[in-house]
Amino acid sequence: MNDIVLNALASVADPATGAPLNRSDRIDGADLRDGVATLVLKPGGADEDAGALRQAIQTALTAHPEIERARVIIETSLSAKASKPVKPESSAPKAPAKAVIAVASGKGGVGKSTTAANLAAACVKMGLSVGLMDADVYGPSAPRIFGLTGAPGLQKTDGGIEPLEAHGVKLVSMGFLVGERDPVVWRGPMVTGAIRQFLNEVNWGDLDVLIIDMPPGTGDAQLAIAQSAPISGVVIVSTPQTLALDDARKAVALFDRTAIPILGIVENMSFFLCPSCGEGTEIFGRGGARAEAELLGVPFLGEIPLHPELREASDEGRLVASGDGPVAKAFHRAASGMLHALEGAHRPAPEIVFED
Repeated sequence: MNDIVLNALASVADPATGAPLNRSDRIDGADLRDGVATLVLKPGGADEDAGALRQAIQTALTAHPEIERARVIIETSLSAKASKPVKPESSAPKAPAKAVIAVASGKGGVGKSTTAANLAAACVKMGLSVGLMDADVYGPSAPRIFGLTGAPGLQKTDGGIEPLEAHGVKLVSMGFLVGERDPVVWRGPMVTGAIRQFLNEVNWGDLDVLIIDMPPGTGDAQLAIAQSAPISGVVIVSTPQTLALDDARKAVALFDRTAIPILGIVENMSFFLCPSCGEGTEIFGRGGARAEAELLGVPFLGEIPLHPELREASDEGRLVASGDGPVAKAFHRAASGMLHALEGAHRPAPEIVFED
């Protein structure tokens, strides 16, 4: 907890008790970094005016000389939701896209973010309207991959958070909110709160496809996305070796348990493609992801080779899939397979249990 943020809240009253907010048990996280304060509050009462409370908090925080901007995340009580009457379907929040596809891996270092970005670029080349949400809060890499490291931070308007755009892809990332060299030192509730804001408050417009670059692993952030976002399906990225496949299975199990269809598995770094002779060398082995896909009964979306062009493009903020080389063709085959699998995917409705 940051003391500057907490002390600045002394003038704000908790609506439930009237006591200073910094002395209540409502605060679930408080952080200050580069002049931006982030506050996470636990749910309030059903009759609480969340808008007025958020405004009072932002006014109090930005009055402090060390705080330039304030982000206030008020968590929602599930019991409060259940007690409210169900509104007509037309008043429900608009889905961010016609199809929401998560790109996930069980571990870091397998090229998941590069794969997600190039799948997005391949979809753009097919004529689709595409967005990408970089949900890897602790290690956001989308700004670098898309060539937006020097871009200004995200702006909020009456229409919501405005995404940036590069290579025809609309984009949001935690990397636009923190310095390039600054770590994000947040607790779980702050991370999940930021992810929910990206899901629900971004003005995506009319997207055909929204790709979510998932954080690696199977923790709180992954579960928050799986349970909160209307995900149409998920693509699993793995390298061929057994160690990576062991973790990929865990990612598959997470989405199986949340009833999200697996659209397929991509084998990244499948082989080294020599740029001079065109021959392939199997550095990490080859075919492990294909065999795993067959074992699980899910589509195999293809092999993405190691090639100097892919590394150079990612470092320079270009997307290989926007071109026509052999690596671009591999990403296009994977994207085509992904969209084909999406046509047959069906996410069952959640089971609703009423208790007396």
